[in-house]
Amino acid sequence: MLAALGLFAGAAAPASAADLGGDCCADLEERIAELEATTARKGNRKVSLEVSGHVNQAILWFDNGDESNAGVYTNDNARTRFRFKGDAKITDGWKAGYLLEIGVRAAHSGRFDQDNDNAQEDDNGLDIRHSTWFIDSKSYGRVWVGLTGGANEGVTEINLAATKDVLKYSDLQDTGGGIRPVIGNDQVGIEWRNLIGAGGSGSQAGEGARYNLVRYDTPEIFGFTGTVSWGEDDTREVGLRYKGEFNSIKIAAGIAYGENTDGDNSGDGGGYDCAITGGAPGKNADADCEYVGGSISVMHSPTGLYANFGAGQVKDNLVSNFADGEGLDGDDTSSFYAIEAGIEQKWNALGKTTIFGQYHRADGGFQDRDFDDVGTFGGDFILGSEIEGYAVGVIQGVDAAAMHIYLTYRHYEGEVTTEEASAEFEDLDVVMGGAIIRF
Repeated sequence: MLAALGLFAGAAAPASAADLGGDCCADLEERIAELEATTARKGNRKVSLEVSGHVNQAILWFDNGDESNAGVYTNDNARTRFRFKGDAKITDGWKAGYLLEIGVRAAHSGRFDQDNDNAQEDDNGLDIRHSTWFIDSKSYGRVWVGLTGGANEGVTEINLAATKDVLKYSDLQDTGGGIRPVIGNDQVGIEWRNLIGAGGSGSQAGEGARYNLVRYDTPEIFGFTGTVSWGEDDTREVGLRYKGEFNSIKIAAGIAYGENTDGDNSGDGGGYDCAITGGAPGKNADADCEYVGGSISVMHSPTGLYANFGAGQVKDNLVSNFADGEGLDGDDTSSFYAIEAGIEQKWNALGKTTIFGQYHRADGGFQDRDFDDVGTFGGDFILGSEIEGYAVGVIQGVDAAAMHIYLTYRHYEGEVTTEEASAEFEDLDVVMGGAIIRF
């Protein structure tokens, strides 16, 4: 009897498994096909492909002394982006690679104003941050060709703490920089960011940019890496950076010098966005400025205590070439310095908490920019300006989600001098709360 049951079970089992397996495999094959259809594919098996990026959105509230409002913005301190990168081995010690990175702004946190709560159309959407290839040698360094950062790019913003992607200590324009200042009860026709540098773009003095270039990075030697870059028509930059650790103290630092003689009269050329002639009759239309910038970040690993310092200066050699601007006693030099101090420590299971404070001082130079009349105050030229910024904030890391949640406050004070008079602005307050999540 038992033997018969055993034979019956043995004969029945394969049939049952086969029936179940057929249904199971059909569902599995369908699921695999769906995954293949939605998976990033490489064009070949020789070059690697890595897809990454982050989303950085925040709620921002401001009060400029005349108006207060709030909205949802892309945090331009580290705007939303996605990137593709990879490389392939050529031979021992040599490889080739690429970097393609696209920025995404749903609404620009540094360009919106009282009348355009989402900023101008050209300020939002997609922008190409990097589009470049490289050849790399362990012994001889790396050569980049394409659209990417020069030697000065990021040199005034070095930061070992989480604040680098939330509220840059050296860059004021990314947090409410597009808001127009107020004198008395009247809003002026320029933006806070226009008063930071001679070019009026909002970039801090000494900071570089991403542009079409050729760049060479030396191999790392005792933590030091040198960089030289050339591009556009013409921008030349040279820099030195360091990264290391001694006795549980992490150090990152850099310094760079550049010259910009770009012939792009829009001011959107390479390097620092220095002033241009503005089309003055009989004058050279090329830019002509020299700039230097640097920064250092130090963190004590056991305690999480850290400090950052950055500074820069740009000298514009064509200040006197502005349209109808000759003879005015305008400042041909813009400069800034900024300090941040804080603590970054893991006090809870979520991740590290960062508590920080910042101070920023910017002295802007001469600009061929119509200030617009405000009551009895006005002027066709800005001779100089002073901007101060104070900030505090807290950031909470969420390690399980590769995320940082943040809340920050920044206070602006400023004054401007035109060929007619000087005036102080009403203070500007900006509160920003949001999160950055990486993928």
